[in-house]
Amino acid sequence: MSEKPWGGRFESPTNEFVEAFNASIDVDARMYGEDIAGSRAHARMLCKQGILSADDLDAILHGLDEVSAEIESGEFEFKIALEDVHMNIESRLTAKIGDAGKRLHTARSRNDQVATDTRLYLRTRTDTMVAYIRKLQGVLVTLAETHAATIMPGFTHLQTAQPVTLGHHLLAYVEMFERDSGRFLDARRRMNLCPLGSAALAGTTFAIDRHMTASELGFDGPTRNSLDGVSDRDFIIELLAAASICAVHLSRLAEELILWMSAQFRFIDLPDAFCTGSSIMPQKKNPDMPELVRGKAGRIIGGLVAMLVTVKGLPLAYNKDMQEDKTAIFDAFDNLQGSLRVFGDMLPGMRVNIDILHAAASSGFATATDLADALVRAGVPFRDAHEIVGKSVGHCIKADIELHQMDAATCHQIDPRLSAEMVGALSVEACVAARDHIGGTAPSQVTAQVALWKKQLENHHA
Repeated sequence: MSEKPWGGRFESPTNEFVEAFNASIDVDARMYGEDIAGSRAHARMLCKQGILSADDLDAILHGLDEVSAEIESGEFEFKIALEDVHMNIESRLTAKIGDAGKRLHTARSRNDQVATDTRLYLRTRTDTMVAYIRKLQGVLVTLAETHAATIMPGFTHLQTAQPVTLGHHLLAYVEMFERDSGRFLDARRRMNLCPLGSAALAGTTFAIDRHMTASELGFDGPTRNSLDGVSDRDFIIELLAAASICAVHLSRLAEELILWMSAQFRFIDLPDAFCTGSSIMPQKKNPDMPELVRGKAGRIIGGLVAMLVTVKGLPLAYNKDMQEDKTAIFDAFDNLQGSLRVFGDMLPGMRVNIDILHAAASSGFATATDLADALVRAGVPFRDAHEIVGKSVGHCIKADIELHQMDAATCHQIDPRLSAEMVGALSVEACVAARDHIGGTAPSQVTAQVALWKKQLENHHA
């Protein structure tokens, strides 16, 4: 008997380099638990259907337990010659229990086997990913509660726009990550169908019970088309898309942390444990973890692009190109999970320079919009109010003062409708507090949102 599962057709051995190039065991070995679980469910189903004897089933189940124990203990030798995790496990099982091991592959193919294993593995990893997202959300909510009234400048075009609270700013990321978890869970729902029983592409001539194997493996049911069952990789593309969007959100947060920690901003300081120094400049404290997370986003997005390009030209059903799917999704999940973990561990130790944030919000004419609103409330059309405040800002830039420092004579000179009382009432505290509506930055609204998020996150954990 050939060591290869397909060796009977061939007269000469595989080229040594081709054998190594063709193998996927270095990537898919991590799915050994899912492969063994799928084999157990398949064997039980075959026995129930009278395709496999009870003695063979008993030998297979005990043999798989032993193989699993060998892998867990590190005694198992994965062989490149056996190509993948499926044949490595089946070969070792057959060596242990003989012909019963050879019967296990009845009514299945590596095509439906790998599709099943991958879904099982990614289902678990998706649940873990969502848990990491929830943890980071919890960290951000706690920080938002602490800084519900901490005033900072809000930016558009990276220019000072209007004052906001740091708590409000952080809750924006909580919203983003909530959408991320929703995308992962939505993809998980569509993924949770069992391809096992599709065999190579056309199904099998044996009277199998696909509902039984699907149920045993925790799927919602079997896939409904054998061709699609073995060739569908939409679930990987969807998960890569979800991972890419989540990585982009992390990258945006990373970019802000990097800016805020710079000497030009000095808004925050990150814990030493998550930063590094320079080999030549002794004063440096570099935000390497945010920078690395920002870089990981490109790598994760690359996995999505690679998978889309790989699948776009494939005819039905299985093609060897699909072997590359696991490289993309495993790498993306590993790096995204690491990014989420490092942020979840780092942010609780972030020190916020509250006074510097307040001073930054108090400069740069962040209250200009509120002055325009005051004019509107006094009966001035908004477009006129906009022009009046624009002229006021121009004057203040030349005089090197802030809006609230203009005197009555200056206000009247700019426009008789502009009063010293209007500019004197301007303060970042008043501007922030005035935005007291759902979605607004007022401290009362931030506190209310924090309470809602705490309750929602608790319900997720329940």
